[in-house]
Amino acid sequence: MTSQRERVYGVLLQERDHPTAEQIFFRAKKDNPEISMATVYNCLDALVQCRLVKEVNVDRQAMRYCPNMEEHCHFHCDTCGGVFDIAIKEAQLASQVAVPQGFQVTRVDMSIHGLCPECRTKEEGKR
Repeated sequence: MTSQRERVYGVLLQERDHPTAEQIFFRAKKDNPEISMATVYNCLDALVQCRLVKEVNVDRQAMRYCPNMEEHCHFHCDTCGGVFDIAIKEAQLASQVAVPQGFQVTRVDMSIHGLCPECRTKEEGKR
C-alpha cells in the first residue's frame, strides 16, 4: 500500500458518498497538492483489483467508487443523483431469482432508482 493509495482510500472512507474519480482527485489534492489525476486512476484500479473498493456504474454517468465490501445494493436518487448503500443479503436475493438450470450465480449487482428522503420531502412540499 503506497502513500498515494492510502490517501485515495482514505478519501473514499471519509464521506462514503460514492464519489467519481474526479471528485476523489479534488478531495485528495487538498492534503496532497502534487497528486495527479493519472495517479488517482492508477490507485483506484489497484484498490479495485485488491478488492478493497467496488466500482459502481450509474447508468451513463462517470464510474463511482464504493469502499463498502459488505453485501449490499445501491439506491440511486433520480433527482439529486446521490448513491446510497442498502444492506441486502446476496444469497437471499439469488435464491429468489429463477436462474436457468446450469447457470451458477457468483455475484449479484442490483440498483434501485427513486427519490432519497431529502428529495422526497422537497417533492412532497411542492404539492
